[in-house]
Amino acid sequence: MAKWLGANKPPAGAEDWIGFLDRGVKLEGTLELMGTFRIDGEVKGKVRCKERLIVGESGRIEGEVESAILSVSGKIHGTVRGTQRVEILPSGQIEGEVHTACLVIEAGGVIEGRCHMKAEAKPATVPARPMPLAAPAHGSSS
Repeated sequence: MAKWLGANKPPAGAEDWIGFLDRGVKLEGTLELMGTFRIDGEVKGKVRCKERLIVGESGRIEGEVESAILSVSGKIHGTVRGTQRVEILPSGQIEGEVHTACLVIEAGGVIEGRCHMKAEAKPATVPARPMPLAAPAHGSSS
């Protein structure tokens, strides 16, 4: 059963969530999460999420953030690593470094800092022998 920090009950549609940090809750330290989690409070330190991390409009994070999928409507100041995707929604702001293979910034979203987007590059395969550019003309005599 999920633990809902700062709230009496989970938000609607939160069946797959493992929990959330509500508005008015402050946490300092390391937060390690195995499933989908939402932050509407304040975190100072490290946040690591194996699945999806949602930073709500009132959510504030200062430090390091790592998640498979990160959706930001609040503010993050620090280093962000999205192993699959980072989404900055209209009210979202990231100040610092972003490392991800896929970055989505909706109109109004802000990134102030550096973005590193390197996907795993695979070397091009070269055919064993060169292919002819054109077939020989018919009827040519030798």
